[in-house]
Amino acid sequence: MTSRPIQIPNLSLVLLVGASSSGKSTFARRHFRPTEVVSSDACRALVADDEAAMDATTDAFDLLHHLVGLRLKRGHLTVIDATSVKPEDRRPLVALAKEHHCLVTAIVFDLPEPVLLERHRARPDRDFGPHVVRNQRSALQRGRRGLKREGYHRLYVLDDPAEIDAVTVERVPLWSDRRDVRGPFDLVGDVHGCYAELVALLERLGYAIGTTEAGEPTATAPGGRTAVFLGDLVDRGPRSPDVLRLVMNMVGSGAALCVPGNHDVKLAKKLRGRDVRLSHGLAETVAQLEGEPEAFRERVASFVEGLVSHLVLDGGKLVAAHAGLKEAYQGRGSARVREFCLYGETTGETDAYGLPVRYDWAAEYRGAARVVYGHTPVPEATWVNGTICIDTGCVFGGSLTALRYPEQELVSVPAERTWYEPVRPLVPPDPRAGSDLLDLDDVSGRRHVETRLGRTVTVGLEHAPRRRWR
Repeated sequence: MTSRPIQIPNLSLVLLVGASSSGKSTFARRHFRPTEVVSSDACRALVADDEAAMDATTDAFDLLHHLVGLRLKRGHLTVIDATSVKPEDRRPLVALAKEHHCLVTAIVFDLPEPVLLERHRARPDRDFGPHVVRNQRSALQRGRRGLKREGYHRLYVLDDPAEIDAVTVERVPLWSDRRDVRGPFDLVGDVHGCYAELVALLERLGYAIGTTEAGEPTATAPGGRTAVFLGDLVDRGPRSPDVLRLVMNMVGSGAALCVPGNHDVKLAKKLRGRDVRLSHGLAETVAQLEGEPEAFRERVASFVEGLVSHLVLDGGKLVAAHAGLKEAYQGRGSARVREFCLYGETTGETDAYGLPVRYDWAAEYRGAARVVYGHTPVPEATWVNGTICIDTGCVFGGSLTALRYPEQELVSVPAERTWYEPVRPLVPPDPRAGSDLLDLDDVSGRRHVETRLGRTVTVGLEHAPRRRWR
């Protein structure tokens, strides 16, 4: 029989699902390291000195869940060897993986009943009757139709012993795991349709601007460098379609990588016919795209939908995400991780301008990786605890900034003009000219912050200068 490949993300939870004697333990020994497998039988033995002690099942699964949680927290692939034939058995395991922002792969062993009973009779270590095996298989059959709705990243169903023997397991990195890409990099902050400034910045960084065979703009990277765009390519600025063409062609040629911004994702939803508000500059982008061919709009939507939430680069030393990323989320995959990458984390409050108050995650960051991000414009890019926001508000009349890595050199070009008036001033005017100034050590060079309920939050004028008035 031709081998059947099963792909498993390097960091994930793998559920081996099937009745007793379906071959789960044999499969686990063949394809995974002993330390990667957490077995319900082994947990029974640990708590009761007997892996067949059914009266110890509750304690055994308490131990199993605890061990699985610890492994996932530390970022290790974990395989659960238990029957898990009922949806209520699988549900808490899927929830545990989601708690640690890990994907779940289910491998279901649904062998014919005669095969299971024949194997059961040949196992002297199983002192329960064949009715138990029948009941387990029946439970699996009843819930099999709903498996696709249980939240698995990948689901494999194996129903033939020869097929199981022919399986090959391939470990694959998460889409965000680009640790093998070492750089050097040029990370570019939020462009927001400022095409002329983007071209000027790339040229200053040494990129050669050219055109594709189709006559579209592209750029060639100098000296093996790679550009990394931090999202929000569109909205508010004058030439979003041209920015999209340039970035998409650079990504397509391998000269660049890109993560999505919240504006890009909203545009893709609009292009797919979703009901979204034409606010925060989206109306301008939609108008600019009206003259573009339908094929180009489809290409834009597919490009944005194919972008991953964040990138872990240079052996894990560098993380690129639109709105930043806490250490616990780096290199993991979940809806919560993607949401943080797009929007950051808010308190639920709004400031005097009606804009959301954000937790200042960077003030609390202690991770080993450098995190480079944008999303919230700042007058000046400044390092805070190994993180740096390089959105310097080009579309608002500021500048377009890139960080050269590993050199940690900032390169900027000024905006040609103020293309879009911000709701909140990028650099607010001094409210009391001539007054004494008070230096604040706790502003971290970028934000006015305070502590609420033990967490640092951004409040008031998010783009306040480094000093505030007495």
